[in-house]
Amino acid sequence: MNIEPRRETILNPEAQFPGGVYLDLIVLPHGPEQRTTVGKVRFLPGARTAWHSHARGQCLHVTDGVARFGDRAGNIIEVRAGETLYTPPGQEHWHAAAPGCFMEHLAILEGDDGAEIASWWGEQITDDEYEGRTA
Repeated sequence: MNIEPRRETILNPEAQFPGGVYLDLIVLPHGPEQRTTVGKVRFLPGARTAWHSHARGQCLHVTDGVARFGDRAGNIIEVRAGETLYTPPGQEHWHAAAPGCFMEHLAILEGDDGAEIASWWGEQITDDEYEGRTA
């Protein structure tokens, strides 16, 4: 047993996380037999991710504030502190802080085929997508 080293908070890249999204890595695999990664992710009000998906899916447990999660069908789900959202493998989605509030969640996912985190990243979401306005 050992206490894991503390890692520095990372400001995620603007191309994938516009608006100010910070990451604290909590759990990383210790070897090839392990796949789980857990991160504490903090969003400034209105900050969001770009479109993305995960090869093995993802669980997102909201710990503070109100989160918004959207999918390609235009569905938006608001999730509050204490609730957990599951996205299945390969589902393209985004997550964000709701307007006017900070949001924090734990992101729990598994790597795939030796990759630490197996994720696909796409384009940034539009303001219309964030607001739930469809064309």
